[in-house]
Amino acid sequence: MTEELFREDARLASCEARVVAVDDRGIRLDRTVFYPHGGGQAGDAGVLRLADGRELAIVDTRKGAEPGQIVHVPAAGIDLGALTPGVAVTAQIDWARRHRHMRFHTATHLLCALIPHPVDGCSITADYARLDFHMTEPLDRDEISRGLARLVAASHPVRHRWISEAELDANPGLVRSMSVQPPRGLGRVRVIEIDNVDLQPCGGTHVANTAEIGAVVVTKIEKKSAKTRRVVLGFAEAA
Repeated sequence: MTEELFREDARLASCEARVVAVDDRGIRLDRTVFYPHGGGQAGDAGVLRLADGRELAIVDTRKGAEPGQIVHVPAAGIDLGALTPGVAVTAQIDWARRHRHMRFHTATHLLCALIPHPVDGCSITADYARLDFHMTEPLDRDEISRGLARLVAASHPVRHRWISEAELDANPGLVRSMSVQPPRGLGRVRVIEIDNVDLQPCGGTHVANTAEIGAVVVTKIEKKSAKTRRVVLGFAEAA
């Protein structure tokens, strides 16, 4: 299993690691700061830096074939001959891209607080975020944008903690997603808590305070089906 340093510290941008394996899927390390695609959030990009200063571009991060494995996907055409098992590298994420993921991901939790309906689809990228809500009622784009601005300005602290699977079973309403269930089998589940706003299971990366999200607005609301409303978010400076 890969030691997932991002679970406890989303602001950690680099770490020292050793190569475990290299195959046609990519590169596995013993530990990493790279978040793998999952829970709707895009995988990290960045570089692996060798002892001689060479940098190998990583264009995506994915979950491996076995539970707990993380695969760093290199750019096409890169010579990976130097990456034999045991070789030391510095793993460094593209921080600007990750921080946009963190801001958008936390914003989607605010969106869940404003729209109290189950979620049946999610996508979080560096350019936009979207949630698909299982509902039939119409939504007002400006009203939701004002609600987001209010929660961002209120500077609510954001933190993660762990609860037992038994605690989750006793509080099934914590799970908002219809399409992705919290992973089981470890005996505990990671939850994200936004003070006085939202609490739900989540393995993604988040900012430490809602004020860090910055100006975010609803750019589009779509009726995807009779019972699905899609809400798309963008940063105000790019909207």
